Amino acid sequence: MTLFRNYTSTTEAVKHHYYKMRSNQTLEHVNRLNHKYLDFSRKMDFWDIIKQLEDFVDVSDPDITLPNAQHLYQTAEKIREDNLPDWLQLVGLIHDMGKIIFKWGNDLDGTTIQEQWSIVGDTFIVGCQLPTECVYPEFNVNNPDMKHPIYNTKYGIYKPKCGLDNTKIAFGHDEYLYQMLLHNKTNLPIEALYIIRYHSLYPWHSGNAYQHLTNEHDVKMLEWVKKFNKYDLYTKSNKIFNLDDLKVYYNKLVFKYFNNNTLLDW
Repeated sequence: MTLFRNYTSTTEAVKHHYYKMRSNQTLEHVNRLNHKYLDFSRKMDFWDIIKQLEDFVDVSDPDITLPNAQHLYQTAEKIREDNLPDWLQLVGLIHDMGKIIFKWGNDLDGTTIQEQWSIVGDTFIVGCQLPTECVYPEFNVNNPDMKHPIYNTKYGIYKPKCGLDNTKIAFGHDEYLYQMLLHNKTNLPIEALYIIRYHSLYPWHSGNAYQHLTNEHDVKMLEWVKKFNKYDLYTKSNKIFNLDDLKVYYNKLVFKYFNNNTLLDW
């Protein structure tokens, strides 16, 4: 049986990625990148985005080195095979599409193929103490916010049980895609948007961290995030899909939930 998320015997590239992510993703950094990248000023076709993700390999993934486009289809097809709702199938297809930000990013921001620490990797909440449930918790001390008198406290800038929607998460493809979907006014249900926004927040949904910040809505949504996580993680393989063959089926879902439109603001 394949052991996924094995960070004890992974490559130095994966470890170095998390070192840079933890060292640079501060509250100020997140605020700056949210302001810089969430303008959605580019008109791009949905399927062109999928095609361009054939050039992107996630450096933070210790399990597989296939281009991201293949991972999207692997996830979606297994959800479809298990006859789960069509909106969840579409989430499988689109959940990593925010990684397209590499096309207009820069190395200093960590938003390129060479420097991916503001695109991929397990996320965490900024503005409060970093939990030991993070991957490579020994890197927490390298985060400048951990020397701040407020940001390095249990609640930081937040209130008890404020809810994840009222926190700031390390910048990456999750938040970018979530905000892009809101901007384009899709018909996806709230469960879909929630999965997309928090599927990389592993310290929470897999490590049980941040219980002091989550609220009843987060508890309700956690079931969906965990359900999706099984497909995101355990469908990884070296199987290659013919993307053109599958496009016919998934284009119907795109039209259904994207207001009969594939030309979107990115």
